[in-house]
Amino acid sequence: MNKEVYKQFIAEIPDYLEGKLSPERRVQFEHCVDYFPECKSELEAYKKLVHNLKKENPVPTDRLRANFEEALKLEKSKEAKVVPLEPKRNNWATNFLKIAASVALLIASYQTGRIMQMEKSNQDLAGLLEQSKLDKQMAMLSLMENQSASKRIQGVSFISEFPNPDQEIMAALAERLLQDENDIVRYNAFEALAEFTTTDFVKEVFIKSLKKEKNPSIQIGIIQSLTKIQEKKAIGPMQQLLEQEDTQPFVKNEIELALPKII
Repeated sequence: MNKEVYKQFIAEIPDYLEGKLSPERRVQFEHCVDYFPECKSELEAYKKLVHNLKKENPVPTDRLRANFEEALKLEKSKEAKVVPLEPKRNNWATNFLKIAASVALLIASYQTGRIMQMEKSNQDLAGLLEQSKLDKQMAMLSLMENQSASKRIQGVSFISEFPNPDQEIMAALAERLLQDENDIVRYNAFEALAEFTTTDFVKEVFIKSLKKEKNPSIQIGIIQSLTKIQEKKAIGPMQQLLEQEDTQPFVKNEIELALPKII
């Protein structure tokens, strides 16, 4: 999960619980809760904190409030009397106020400590998330090198976990497209790379693939992708496919439709 997105999620927890998020932002927030276990855990921890604070800071009952007000009136009626040199030791209202102040201070201290603990937990979690990302990348690269075609397909599908894949991941996908013996693996690699057709790296990979690829479905997919961005370097390989006898008629028809859009 992106670190900035995670920070925004943490900051929006109070607004979410109070119903202050916009409908669009609320949907995005709940998507994070459903999709990322760490977000769900953080939300539950915050809910528990609020619940505990409410338990530790109860609202006075009507009876307790009445007793307090009665004691307060009694103290006011004594204001006209001579103030003793020493304060009464058993003043109920004074003791009550002292206790209330102590409880409030204790709760404030607990809240401060809890917030500091949450900040440290967030820092630790951010580190774990980064490590998790590295673990996923290692798993993805390892699967794409597996002898089993189904495992290689699974490895390619891991691309959904990386909105901004690094060069190592892109190179591994390119190798699957250019070198893999399995048509399905190559097609899945093409689809993964097609999300980044505007990059120079993927353009070059697609042009190389077009020169050697024999699967018609992949050929058409690459032709359409390069036509969409009007890549002029693709004109040569497309014309070569037109001239080859083993090129399927429907692939040639796709090229004949595509070339005028590029030229």
